[in-house]
Amino acid sequence: MSNRGGGQRPGQDTRTPILAVAVPSPLRTLFDYLPPLDGPAPAPGTRVRVPFGRGHKVGLVIERRTHASVAPSRLKRIVRCLDPQPLLDRSSLALLRFTADYFHHPPGDVLATMLPAPLRQERERLRAQQKEWVLTVSGRLALESGATLGTVQRRLLHALAQRSVTASDSAEAGALRRRAARGLARARPLAPPVAAARSVMAPAAVTLNAQQQAVVAAVRAQLGGYAAFLLDGVTGSGKTEVYLALIGDVIAAGCQALVLIPEIGLTPQIVQRFRRHLGVPVAALHSGMAEGERVAAWHAARSGDAPVVVGTRSAVFTPLARPGLIVVDEEHDLSYKQQEGLRYSARDLAVLRARQVAVPVLLGSASPSLESLHNVRSGRYRSLSLPQRAGAGSTPLVEVIDLRARVLQGGLSEPVHAALAQCLAAGEQAILFVNRRGYAPVLMCHACGAPVDCARCDAHMVLHRAEGRLRCHHCNHVQAVPAVCGCAQRGSLNPVGTGTQRVVEHLSARFPAARVQRVDRDSTRNRGAMERVLAMVQAGSVDILVGTQMLAKGHDFPRVTLVAILDADGGLFSADFRASERMAQLLTQVSGRAGRGERPGRVLIQTHQPQHPLLRTLISGGYAAFGEAALAEREQSALPPFAHLAMLRAEAAQRERVYGFLDAARGAVPAMRGVAVLGPVPAPMERRAGRLRAQLLLEARARAPLHRLLAQWLPRLEALPAARRVRWSLDVDPQEMI
Repeated sequence: MSNRGGGQRPGQDTRTPILAVAVPSPLRTLFDYLPPLDGPAPAPGTRVRVPFGRGHKVGLVIERRTHASVAPSRLKRIVRCLDPQPLLDRSSLALLRFTADYFHHPPGDVLATMLPAPLRQERERLRAQQKEWVLTVSGRLALESGATLGTVQRRLLHALAQRSVTASDSAEAGALRRRAARGLARARPLAPPVAAARSVMAPAAVTLNAQQQAVVAAVRAQLGGYAAFLLDGVTGSGKTEVYLALIGDVIAAGCQALVLIPEIGLTPQIVQRFRRHLGVPVAALHSGMAEGERVAAWHAARSGDAPVVVGTRSAVFTPLARPGLIVVDEEHDLSYKQQEGLRYSARDLAVLRARQVAVPVLLGSASPSLESLHNVRSGRYRSLSLPQRAGAGSTPLVEVIDLRARVLQGGLSEPVHAALAQCLAAGEQAILFVNRRGYAPVLMCHACGAPVDCARCDAHMVLHRAEGRLRCHHCNHVQAVPAVCGCAQRGSLNPVGTGTQRVVEHLSARFPAARVQRVDRDSTRNRGAMERVLAMVQAGSVDILVGTQMLAKGHDFPRVTLVAILDADGGLFSADFRASERMAQLLTQVSGRAGRGERPGRVLIQTHQPQHPLLRTLISGGYAAFGEAALAEREQSALPPFAHLAMLRAEAAQRERVYGFLDAARGAVPAMRGVAVLGPVPAPMERRAGRLRAQLLLEARARAPLHRLLAQWLPRLEALPAARRVRWSLDVDPQEMI
C-alpha cells in the first residue's frame, strides 16, 4: 500500500528508491515512503520515524523497491533514521515477512512482537539510566530483627533480600525511592545481564551415557547445516545434558545457541545450570523481566556477547550474530502457541528459522506433540530416542486408584493418605497434583442444587476461601461470598470439589508436622516467588508440594518419590479433539517428577474411569503407544496433523452482531477446491466477560489451498460493514477450539 503526501521537488532524481516500511497498525500491508531529505536512504532493518495518519510512528524499513503503486510525488518522506546501522539483519527480516504472510497478520504488529518495548519508541532508554535496587545493611537488619514494617515495605525488603530488583519502569520505583531515603535500600547502575556470568567458575564437565552420546553424535554431525531432530526422551533421561554437550560444541565453534523453554518459572534454574556447566555468559529473555534488562539482553544476543540465549515464546525472534543451534525444550507445550494478537507458534517458527539460517534444530520432549510425531513419519524430522532414565533414576511404578464408592477427605483417598504417611516417615518428598487453584471449583446451594455462576461468563465462580471471595478464572470477576443462596429456600452454600487451597488445608490438619507448599498462579504471582519455592524444595525445606500443571514442566526434584494425581478425569471428556493428547502429555509429565533420584518412585492416579482407554494405553504401553493410537484416530477422522485448520472467531455484546458478521463472512468465502467451511457455531464457552462468542472453521487436507483462500478472503472480511461492529480474529493452525 502506498501513502500520499509529501511532494516531489523540481529536479528530484526519478530513480529515488521507494522504501517499504512496517508500521504498527491493524493494516495487513507495508507502507511506501521516500528517503529522508537530509541523508541517504536507510538500509533494510533500520528503524525510522515516519509520518502516519495525523501523527508520527516508529517503523522499520523492510525492503527497497524500484517503484510504488502510486507516483512518488504522492508519497510521504521518512522524517528521520533512528539507527546508524540496521537493527535487524536479513534473516530476521525474512522471519518477519514469513510470520506476517503465514499467519496473515499485519507486518507492523509482527514487528512489535519482535522488538522489546523501548526499541519500538523513537529513542531507546539509555543504559546509564537503568538502575537496580539492593538491600542495605540497615534494611537487612530491619528485616531480620522483626522491626515494625508495613505490608508493602516488608514485601519489598523481602524481595530485595532474595535478589536485586529493577524498577526504573515499575510502579514500585516510588516505593523503593522512599525506602532508599530511609537507608533501607540503595540504587546502583544496572550491570549488563551477562556480565556476572563472565566471572563464573570454569565449565563443569558433562558426563554422558551411551544413549546420550549417540544422540549428541547424530546432531553434532549436522552442525553447520540445517536438520530437524525430535528427541523423544522419557522424563529424567538427561535431555538437558544432551543440550549442554551440543551447546558446548557450538560455543567452541564460535557460534551461538538459542534455547526455548515453555515457562518463565523454568528460566532461573536453566540459566544457572547452563552458566555452571558452560562457563559463558547466558542471556535470559522473557516477559517477566524489567524492560531495561530485556533490552540489554536483546542487544547482547544481537551483538554476540551472549553465546547462549534462553527464553520463552517470543525469544524465537531474538536476533543472533552467529547462530549455530536452536533447541526447543518441551516442544509439545501449548504455551509455545500465542493465543492473543499475533497467534504464532514459536515451535514452528523455530524450525523455520533454523532452515533459514542453516543450523540444526532439536525438539525435545517426553511426550511429543502428534504434529512432531507425524513429521518424523513423513521424513521431515529425524527421530532420536532416550528410552531410559539417566544415572540412578528409575521408571516409577504407576498405580490406578478407582474412586468409585470410595470416601474422599480433602480430595484424597485412603491409599493416597497411606502413601503420604509412608513417604513422610522415610524423609522423602511428595507432589500432589490438582489442576484447580482456589479452594473449591463450585459453591453449591444445598437446597436447590444451583451453583454460584459468574454473571459475565458461562462458568462457575471459584471459592478462594483465604481471600473470602468468589473469583471467576476466566474474566477475573470477583465478588463476596453470599451468606445464603438467592433461591426461595434460602439454602446454605457449600463448597464442592477440590482446589489447591483446600488440599493444603486438609494436609496441614492431617499431617501437622509436614511442611506443605502450594504452587499455583495465585501463590507465585509475585516476582521471584517461584524461584524461592524451587530453592526450598531443592534444600529439603518442603515435604509436600501441592500444585497445578506448573509443576509438570521440566522441574528436577531428586528427593520426590511420590506423585499423586488427585483427579485424572478432567481431560478425558471434552469437545476439543486435542483434549486426550493434552491429558496424556500432562499425566506423563507429572508422573515423571517421581523417582528421579536414587530412590524408586511411585505414581498414584485417582480416577472414576479406571477402564478408560487413554489411561489403560498410557499405563500398559506408555506415551509411545498412546501416540500411535492417537495418530491412527486423527488420520481416520481427517484431523490435524492430517489436515490444516484456520479459525475465524468473533465476539460482541449482542448475539445478532456476532452471527451477522460470521454469516456474512461465510458468504464472502472464495470458492476453493479442497477447503471446507464449517459453522458458524457457538464457542464452547459462548459467553465470556459479558461478550457472546462464536466461530467459523476452515479445514483443508493441503496447506497451500487454505492459505490461497485466506489471502483472498481477508480483504473481503475487512471490507464487510458487519466487521466494524464485532471484535474478530483469525487463528491459523489453532491449538485450542475455545
